[in-house]
Amino acid sequence: MDAGDMKDLEARGLVLLGCGKMGSAMLEGWLAQGLPAGSVWVKDPYPSDWLSAQEGLNLNVNLPDNPAIVLVAVKPQMMADALPTLAGFGNGDTLFLSVAAGTSIATYEAMLGDQTPIIRAMPNTPAAIARGITAICGNDQATPAHLDMAEALLSAVGQVVQLDGEHQMDAVTAVSGSGPAYVFHLIETLAAAGATQGLAPELSLQLAKATVAGAGALAMQADDDPAQLRVNVTSPGGTTAAALEVLMNETDGFPALLNRAVAAAANRSKELANG
Repeated sequence: MDAGDMKDLEARGLVLLGCGKMGSAMLEGWLAQGLPAGSVWVKDPYPSDWLSAQEGLNLNVNLPDNPAIVLVAVKPQMMADALPTLAGFGNGDTLFLSVAAGTSIATYEAMLGDQTPIIRAMPNTPAAIARGITAICGNDQATPAHLDMAEALLSAVGQVVQLDGEHQMDAVTAVSGSGPAYVFHLIETLAAAGATQGLAPELSLQLAKATVAGAGALAMQADDDPAQLRVNVTSPGGTTAAALEVLMNETDGFPALLNRAVAAAANRSKELANG
């Protein structure tokens, strides 16, 4: 975020509607990066002990007249109650940035007015340790400057990518939004398979966690792509090759399984968006 954006944000204020795990992770990142607590207003009916302990924060008090950003981080089912209270900021120059899963830009436009700048974001749970990845897209009122400001704010909890449009959000949901659960299940099943081969369950779980975490970190940092990294650890006729013969089977291996899983998530995302 450039100095002008930061000054605008500090002067006009940032409103955080909902401050659960995701909101708290972002807020912690912003405060660590130097955003003054006094420039942040939080509306949350059940504030955590951590949130209540933040000195200088404007918690559950009257909101500023014309905030720079309203960040919507309430659960989708709470949206109908929470959002109308902020409708007065619609159709103005307050940017609405939503990290609520499954709520379309059109829904916000209906509640706030179609001249409202709106950006929809899909973060994921590793944001809690600043290792998330968030995809963003905006409506016609959201300017490149708005998108840059959203990207700067969301980068407090990890990487940010800008989409071509909202039509890509179902696929993003299926890959990175739901994706951490697929990886957790991989750890779970890898550990169980190790136990089946005679390892103590605790040891097998330790091996599986460290292996998945280490491989992920290597994939992020290495110059080679994941396919080449796979080749690098596969000796012809060796143990890895024997396992990959099973995993890479086109009928019932990872390719077919993950295609089906990601498609199921994307289709469910479409269904939820259509009510």
